[in-house]
Amino acid sequence: MVPILDYLLDRQVSPQWRGMLTALATEFEAQIGRDELRLLMHRVGSRFAAAHPLPACGSTAELANALNMYWHEMDWGYVKLADEAESLRIVHYCAPLPAFGDAALAWTPAFLEGVYQTWLSSLGAQGLSVAQTSAYGDDTAIEFRLGRHPA
Repeated sequence: MVPILDYLLDRQVSPQWRGMLTALATEFEAQIGRDELRLLMHRVGSRFAAAHPLPACGSTAELANALNMYWHEMDWGYVKLADEAESLRIVHYCAPLPAFGDAALAWTPAFLEGVYQTWLSSLGAQGLSVAQTSAYGDDTAIEFRLGRHPA
């Protein structure tokens, strides 16, 4: 199944951007450390979320619908949410992050982390933080958790 997903994700990114995004990511990595790149992508994600505010949501299901509305419009995959005892589990599927190249998967998911942090904070999750808890998987999933995380 992984080759099928690779094919579909490859088709998701316009050919006019593939080479440029990989070259951009390679140059970024040559000039900026990975920790700094994660911070940069987190800030870019926050800026994106601020420009695309979420409507008020009264439940986890409403939140998932609002999030998926944005991701669907942008062709950026979809998200599944799960309330857990100490956190909100956020699993994002099919984000086109491989367009930056496989090496960039170490830092590009911070974009989504920044988006989710800003959106959820704006909905009242002050004092909680979003943290990436898995790498970009073969099934295209990236997991995040909203909760209290050690500093």
